[in-house]
Amino acid sequence: MNPAEPSIVSIASLSKSYTNGFQALKSINLEIRKGEILALLGPNGAGKTTLISIICGLVNPSSGTVLVAGHDIQKDFLQSRKMIGLVPQELSVHAFETVLDTVNFTRGLFGKPPNPQYIETLLKSLTLWDKKDSMIMTLSGGMKRRVLIAKALAHEPKVLFLDEPTAGVDVELRKDMWKIVNNLRSSGVTIILTTHYIEEAEEIADRIGIMSKGDIILVEDKNILMRKLGKKQLTLSLLKPITKLPVALKKYKLELSSTGIELVYTYDTKNKENGITHLLDDLKKAKIHFVDLDTKQSSLEEIFVQLVQE
Repeated sequence: MNPAEPSIVSIASLSKSYTNGFQALKSINLEIRKGEILALLGPNGAGKTTLISIICGLVNPSSGTVLVAGHDIQKDFLQSRKMIGLVPQELSVHAFETVLDTVNFTRGLFGKPPNPQYIETLLKSLTLWDKKDSMIMTLSGGMKRRVLIAKALAHEPKVLFLDEPTAGVDVELRKDMWKIVNNLRSSGVTIILTTHYIEEAEEIADRIGIMSKGDIILVEDKNILMRKLGKKQLTLSLLKPITKLPVALKKYKLELSSTGIELVYTYDTKNKENGITHLLDDLKKAKIHFVDLDTKQSSLEEIFVQLVQE
């Protein structure tokens, strides 16, 4: 991603407060570059959906401005909204329509003339063409999510928002979605997605924005951020509990559980020399035997704690 690429979405001093006094967004400033994939990470309640809803014209901001390809979302609502596609979290599709009818109808809503060839290509790219005459109620959850993407792309938007696109879908469909997103980016669409999954952001994003309590606490190039956050934990379940660590294992900075039956080793995923093989050798030499091992990527909560502390 070229940093000199012009912004397609410019957000300045954007805030949102509700009548009960809750401040959902606190003076957000963000430039989204044309043709990039930006992942917004954050726990529930961080403000991700509110931010997307304001940009897409579903929620009014309390203050600040948003420009989409130079169009102000409030002063020039129709022009800015035509530039945007939104795939919401909820599977809100009309059960008694066919796939083809609902996608064509959505295209018409945006004032676009019929284009059967574009719609056919779109449905084929989402593996929906053979389901085009099926009633939406007969489709699986994964297929309904693809229909939502087709509806969001029916009017050929330049910016696509995906709100938790892979929440509750199986691993295979998640990987399919990543392919779809990459193909869209190749066709020139700018993509902003919200996600809970670090691996999703790591797989497909160019940049990552981290939101917490209505604020964007940082926006960083993916590779730089993952170097900072790329911690994994290896948990070893021991055959027999131990009361203290042998001196030979001190260098690994292991954590021993209070029961003495688990050892936790934290290492950097980006470092090829992560020391696991040496650790296992040294455990063997120290006659500490384990019955199981498990690895875990840093959770978002741990990353937030780390970032907020920093």
